[in-house]
Amino acid sequence: MPVSRGRAARFATVLLAFCTFSAPTVAGDIDVVVTIKPIHSLVSQVMAGIATPKLIVDGASSPHTFSLKPSDARALASADVVFRVSPALEAFSDRLAGVLKAEAQMVSLAESPGVSLLMTRTGATFEAHGHAAEGGREDHADHAKHTDHAGHDADRHKDDAGGRGHHHADSKDDSDHHGEHHGGADTHVWLDPANAKAIVRHVAAVLAARMPERKAALDANAASAIAAIDVLDRELAGILAPVAGKPFVVFHDAYQYFERHYGLAAAGSITLHPEVRPSARRISEIRDRLKKLSSACVFTEPQFPSRIIAAVTEGTGTRTGVLDPIGAAVLAGADHYGAMMRLLAAGLATCLAGG
Repeated sequence: MPVSRGRAARFATVLLAFCTFSAPTVAGDIDVVVTIKPIHSLVSQVMAGIATPKLIVDGASSPHTFSLKPSDARALASADVVFRVSPALEAFSDRLAGVLKAEAQMVSLAESPGVSLLMTRTGATFEAHGHAAEGGREDHADHAKHTDHAGHDADRHKDDAGGRGHHHADSKDDSDHHGEHHGGADTHVWLDPANAKAIVRHVAAVLAARMPERKAALDANAASAIAAIDVLDRELAGILAPVAGKPFVVFHDAYQYFERHYGLAAAGSITLHPEVRPSARRISEIRDRLKKLSSACVFTEPQFPSRIIAAVTEGTGTRTGVLDPIGAAVLAGADHYGAMMRLLAAGLATCLAGG
């Protein structure tokens, strides 16, 4: 019996809907979202030729102060995998459970196997060689299990995030937040190239588990990314070797992974946390330290006001520069990580070489 044109059209519509909603997800359809630019860069390298990950914290925003926009919520609603560093860094990420679909996977990359953690320093001034707080390094070589589904991961960290004090709208200065991060891990793990390579390996493993048919391509991309990091590492070591050991002070303590890896000598940080104005006592401690140091530099960050730097350096003869641990001014994409790390090295070398 001949099929009418109307019935044929209806059948085609039903068939299209069936194919759309019943077919298994192919590799190119995976929806990956990443919180910050440096990690987005590493994930982009692993996913080259497969899919393009979305970025949440773009432009000059800081993960410490970021708030989700409606457009971010829409991007997250379809996410299959979300890569973040840690709920301690991206506090907003613990509120994603209500946005993500139930089967979405949230991966905290600070817990990647092979990532070495340093404990947060809480004093205004640092000991020689940048001592970490009690506990030293912690290696997450056996933490592959920390790639939980979004709901579980968010629930697991809810109380922890609530107690860390990442929202300081009512805070006057850091005198009320003594020990806020004491005993916690420093989450700026990507600034150590060895950690960046561990993150690349873990990202490839997580994605290969979801796209086994693309494992060979993911592994090849990861190998290329790791080789590029090795080349970058040697380049930066050459840039920084002449200024190793020269003292400097940073706006907030975000750089100790970079310091440790390249033998740099940070002498202190102006604030414990970038959202909290430093106390008068802390500023006084930093000023006293600067007066005792020779050839010191003080570094601000582009996301935060520089007037505090002026208060710290006034009358000390100290040079100033700009450092940015996330590369806010650097274009997002696969090349971001290398460009951001080169800017860090150049900023340090330029200021420190002036003395």
